[in-house]
Amino acid sequence: MNIHIIAVGSELMTPFFRDTDSLYLTGGLNDLGLDVAEKIIVGDEPERLEAAIRRSKDEADLVFITGGLGPTGDDRTREAVSSVFHRPLHLREDLVQAMEERIRRRGRTMAPVNRKQAEILEGAEVLPNPAGTAPGQWLEADGKTVVLLPGPPHELEVVCETQVWPRLAARKRAFLARRNLKVAGLTESDLETLIEDLYPKEPDLRLTVLASPGQIDLHISAFSLVSMDEAKTRAEGLISRLGLRLGPRIFSKDGSDLESVVGRMLTARKETVAVAESCSGGLLSRRLTRIPGSSAYFLEGFITYTNHAKVVRLGVPAGTIENHGAVSAETAAAMAEGVRRTAGSDYGLAVTGIAGPSGGTAEKPVGLVYCAVAGPTGTRVERSIFWGDRIRVQEQASQKTLDMLRRLLDEEG
Repeated sequence: MNIHIIAVGSELMTPFFRDTDSLYLTGGLNDLGLDVAEKIIVGDEPERLEAAIRRSKDEADLVFITGGLGPTGDDRTREAVSSVFHRPLHLREDLVQAMEERIRRRGRTMAPVNRKQAEILEGAEVLPNPAGTAPGQWLEADGKTVVLLPGPPHELEVVCETQVWPRLAARKRAFLARRNLKVAGLTESDLETLIEDLYPKEPDLRLTVLASPGQIDLHISAFSLVSMDEAKTRAEGLISRLGLRLGPRIFSKDGSDLESVVGRMLTARKETVAVAESCSGGLLSRRLTRIPGSSAYFLEGFITYTNHAKVVRLGVPAGTIENHGAVSAETAAAMAEGVRRTAGSDYGLAVTGIAGPSGGTAEKPVGLVYCAVAGPTGTRVERSIFWGDRIRVQEQASQKTLDMLRRLLDEEG
């Protein structure tokens, strides 16, 4: 089944609004074993809106159109579908009365402009919207299925859960198993070199690679016309091959982020951690503490931004900073050991570097970061030069440090 999603709204053509409806719809369709072929974002201009609908009518079997069902003059989805499919609109007085009653219960009087929301395409089924005044519509026409949905996410989701997904369940043609593997410690090009021969050639098994600062996600989708068990078996076969190739670089096979993985490991071992940060400015501590239950393993964190703070708060020898600099392997090690000693934790983490955009030199360029982990078996320090702006350098530094702790815990465990 060829499926298109059309998101309607001139606001979506600006940098201030994000189309989240299509993400929700894609997830729900995938759960039904249905794949989205194309997503289109179009403004409220009638000509462009009709052109988008006409193209989807020509190419797709099932078309979702979100937004443009409100009461204002720029809400034109109903009219555009009416024009493309040659289905006139009819005012439903029962829907008008339902709107009037809904608005009356809130102590208001319905404005006349709301009446247009009760205009239904000839031959369409009404999809009740208990969360708003604009109902959805389900139209079967010219061998196509067109689903009109309200734009506000909370309204769209209610209509889908109560009306759309039950209807589509009867059309379920396949079972879809999805998995998300997360990898650290590799660049996208390095990973591609390792797994380039593992990309599946069969159409019912897919592998998509998405890179973000310090992390690469491997999205695996497996389809089956027979059963969910068969789909899961296909997915697990690819996961096994990737696991053999990538080994411990895979830190999650269930989509969990790195701080969650580290938190579970510390909890299972009944061990604790404390953090000393300089260039990351508290990001590492925030990531660790955003996990529910992190008080079981996170003791405290220090943002020791100045040399004085490193000496006074962490006990870093002044001579270490004088001889090697605040951004050095020696200072990073002393920070990790100092915070471990000060907090009385099992592990101490430290980050020091130059996040930029200024402050770099030929010997110590912007992006240079030293990450350290101190634990019962000693202290490890790793040097990295991260690319990107200040925020990306901080994100990669926190990711690197968490992954160092994960690898150490994995080795010790």
